[in-house]
Amino acid sequence: MNRLVAPSLLSADFGNLDKDIEMVNSSQADWFHLDIMDGVFVPNISFGFPVVAQVKRMAQKPLDVHLMIVDPDRYLEKFKEAGADVLTVHYEACNHLHRTLSQIRALGMKAGVSINPHTSVEVLNDILEEADLVLIMSVNPGFGGQKFIKNSIQKITRLKEMITQKGCKTLIEVDGGVDANNAAALYAAGADVLVAGNAVFKAENPTKAIEILKNA
Repeated sequence: MNRLVAPSLLSADFGNLDKDIEMVNSSQADWFHLDIMDGVFVPNISFGFPVVAQVKRMAQKPLDVHLMIVDPDRYLEKFKEAGADVLTVHYEACNHLHRTLSQIRALGMKAGVSINPHTSVEVLNDILEEADLVLIMSVNPGFGGQKFIKNSIQKITRLKEMITQKGCKTLIEVDGGVDANNAAALYAAGADVLVAGNAVFKAENPTKAIEILKNA
């Protein structure tokens, strides 16, 4: 099992983004997590290509880009150009998910698929072999700082069973309300990648917070 930590820049200080990027670069974190929101698929707007490209110029670690947008197929190539290394789309936003994941891989990125809290992991059974990772949303997407939905643990456990049964190497990523209090339980359930925003960037010592999540 992997133990990767991906600090979410949605919680970073955008007035001092350079400093936060350097902190992640020098920490035990593995990826940068960037949430792209369009105000349609989720009730919030975050940032777009220029910010992703700016982060890429400074980042010394892969960019894990999570698209919370409608019709993501229109932008796959642009996010590749902006610097995405991992590109995750939502099951709920894709009419032809198999094709979308195949296109992401063809562009040279790792392909991820995310599901909202109300969506069962069972819907992913037929496409697990096409996904490099599955992102379990453990809060309703759109805003940082929400409370962790406990049923997410059972979803991770079930998803891990499905991946094992198929003999896939698909990673399980978890995003939403992740902190030092639940990190160990998430790893135990089968999570490989923990996304953390407030738990890192609002911490008194963000570097230490990342270390604690990594070694929970």
